[in-house]
Amino acid sequence: MNIFLGHFEPQTIVHRIPQLSPRMEELLSAILLGIIQGLTEFLPVSSSGHLELAKFFLGDDSLAKDSMLMTVVLHGATALSTLVIFRKEVFEIFKGLFQFKHNEELVFSLKIILSMIPAVFVGLFFESGIEQLFDKQILLVGMMLIITGLLLFLADRAKQTTKKVSFSDALIVGIAQAIAILPGISRSGATISTSVLLGIDREKATRFSFLMVVPLILGKIAEDTLDGAFSQSTNNPLPLIFGFFAAFLTGLLACSWMIKLVKKSKLTYFSIYCFIVAAIAIVAWFN
Repeated sequence: MNIFLGHFEPQTIVHRIPQLSPRMEELLSAILLGIIQGLTEFLPVSSSGHLELAKFFLGDDSLAKDSMLMTVVLHGATALSTLVIFRKEVFEIFKGLFQFKHNEELVFSLKIILSMIPAVFVGLFFESGIEQLFDKQILLVGMMLIITGLLLFLADRAKQTTKKVSFSDALIVGIAQAIAILPGISRSGATISTSVLLGIDREKATRFSFLMVVPLILGKIAEDTLDGAFSQSTNNPLPLIFGFFAAFLTGLLACSWMIKLVKKSKLTYFSIYCFIVAAIAIVAWFN
C-alpha cells in the first residue's frame, strides 16, 4: 500500500447496499478495507492505482476523504503481520544490535536505513505535488501499471542467484520504492523486481522488500498520530477492531503467499493482470 496515499473513508465502500443497517455497513466496510490493505501491501498490483480507478469508475470522490484513525489502524495491522512473518529475522537483528559491535545484523540494519532515504526525501519535499497525481489520473495509472507489469515480467525471467543485498543495491531498491509512490507503480512489485534484476537471491529480495517498508509504515503512523489520528472520537470501536484483524490476517496470508510465488518464479501472473488493468484504464481514459 502506498503510505503517502492519504486516508480511507470506510463508510463509503458499501453504502449503496440499502438493506443493511448503518452499523452493519460500517463493519463490512472496515472488513473490506482491511482485506484490501492486507492484500495490496504485499501483492504487486498497486493499491494506489486501483483506488484511482475505483474513484474514476464509481465517480465517487468520497473514497479519498479523511479517516485518519482507520488508516493508522490498518497500516499498523500490516506492519504487525510483516513482523510476525519475519519474527526470527527481526529478533536476530535486535539481538545483534544490542551486542554493540560490528556484525551482520548491524550491517543489515544500516542497509534498511539507507533504503528508506529516497522515500523519506520524496515524502518530505514533494508530498504536496504528489497529491495532485491522485485525482482520478487513470491515464497515468495505466502507463504506470504497464511499467509494473514489465518489471514483474522481466524479474520472473532473471537468473536464480545466491547474492545478498549490498549497500549500493539497498540504495537502488530504495529509489525504486520512492518511485512507487506514483499511482500504478506497485511498491512490492517495484522493490522485489528491482532486487531480482540486480541479481539478488529471490528469497532475500522478498525479505528485504517487506522489512524495508516497516520503518516507513511506523513513521507514517507516528506522523498521522501527531496530526491527531488518535484524538478522533469514536462511539463504536468495533469497525477499527474488525478492520485491524481483517488486515492483519489477510496480510499474514498475502505475505507468506508472495514469498512462495517469488521463489517459484510466478510473478508473470501478476504481470498479465497489470497489463489487463492498464489496458482498461487507458481505453476508459480515451472514451
